[in-house]
Formats: sequence, structure tokens, C-alpha cells
Amino acid sequence: MKTNKFITGEAIKILKTLPDESVDLICTDPPYNLGKNYGNNIDWKQWHEYEKFTLDWLNEAKRILKPNGSIYVFMGIKFISRLFLMLNELELHLNSWITWHYTQGMGRTKGFSPRHEDILFFTKLDEYTFNLDDIRIPQKYFRKRNNMKGANPGDVWQFSHIHYSNPERLSHPTQKPEALMKRIILASSNKGDLVVDPFVGSGTTCVVANILKRKWIGIDINPEYIKMSENRIKEEKNFFDSFDPREKRTPKDLKSNNKQLNLLHKF
Repeated sequence: MKTNKFITGEAIKILKTLPDESVDLICTDPPYNLGKNYGNNIDWKQWHEYEKFTLDWLNEAKRILKPNGSIYVFMGIKFISRLFLMLNELELHLNSWITWHYTQGMGRTKGFSPRHEDILFFTKLDEYTFNLDDIRIPQKYFRKRNNMKGANPGDVWQFSHIHYSNPERLSHPTQKPEALMKRIILASSNKGDLVVDPFVGSGTTCVVANILKRKWIGIDINPEYIKMSENRIKEEKNFFDSFDPREKRTPKDLKSNNKQLNLLHKF
């Protein structure tokens, strides 16, 4: 099977061409059925049509996942609860319901302004890849009982949107931060593993997988987005367009005790 490629086409049809149990990680941001204009298609179906579409691609996703594989799916508030039930009904195993808290968003004068999206993390079986040491963040405080390699980042993540004024912003309505994908890919795959995104959009999943030396396949129905993604892959980058602000912190009280500082330097 050829990897490190983008494919133009309908996600379900392309997924059907991939071999059983051949993929280590699926990470994707599918259409939310909110009427967004994606250039050559409008994200709008009748409710029953959208449910069938979602179930069809999820069935293919489960088929191609390796036994120790994982799937991360972004979803908006209107469908997240139904998606959760679908993944359960497919007998995938819930690991985490992750909240991505972003720092900007549209304002409301009645009701609370939305400031988050949800990511469902399911695994195929109870045994799965998870590299905690690759995603630890610095402790907030120094305590002997803390692991000074860093803390588990938890299930509430703060990454800024790629704002429209950001020079890294592309002509895609739902571009995701690279550092967010970095955390997912580091946690749930190893170098040389295959990462698949059936709704690749602006290409962020594959760009990050490429930098992290994973194999990858990106699928999208819009040829313009495929071209956009191909152009991003060609860029030589040694940085990501975003970061978790906690990554830059120093454990409090650390500098006041040389023994504590020496302990940290051992890791």
C-alpha cells in the first residue's frame, strides 16, 4: 500500500480501498453538518442522511484500524452526543472525551459565547499505543511525589485558533492548530506508523505526521484542498504554528532549592 500521499475523492469510497487492520491512527475533523461552504460542496444533509454518512465512514474506519489502533474525531456540539453513541455502538472503547479550549471565538449577546470544541478519543481494543512521556507538560509546582518528567496534559487542552490574521492561516474555514495534532500523533502512534485523515481539509494532520516521521494518507473531496495540503507538505518547517501555554512554565519554587533543580536535570 502506497503511503505519504493525498487522495482526492469521497472518504467512504477511498477508505474501502485500504486493507483491513492496516492503520495505526485515524485523526480527523469531519463535516459538522452546519451548512459551511467547502468550495465544491456544502456541508448540509438531512439528519438521517448525515447519520448514515457518519456511520458508514466510521464502519470503514474501524475495519482499517489495527487492533492496537486509535481514532480521534473532532465534532461540534449539535452532533457530539450522537457521535459518542455511534462509537459505543460500534463496540469501540472510550478512552477520553477531550475538550479543546480555544482563546477566541464569536461573541454572543444572549447566552454564553462558544469557546471550545470536543474531540472523542476511542481505541479499537483495550490494549493500544499511548506514549505519555512524549506529551508530558512541566509541573506547576515542585513536589517530591510529582513526576518531574512532567504531568499528563489531561483532557482539557488550550490551543489558540489559527486566527485569520495569522500568516500560517490558509483558505480553509476549519484549519486546526498544528500543536494540537502534534499531541495526538505523538501520544497515539510511533515513528513509522500509518496515520490516516479521511477529511484532511487544509492538511494539518498529514503535515504534522510528516514532521514527526509517521507515514500518512490524507483524503478530501475538494481538489483545491488537496492541492493546498500538497503545497504545505513541500514547505520545510522546523516549528509549529501553535503551542500549549503550559509547555513554557517552570515549576514554582524550583529555583529556590538547588537539590530540586539537580533532580530535574536528571530527566
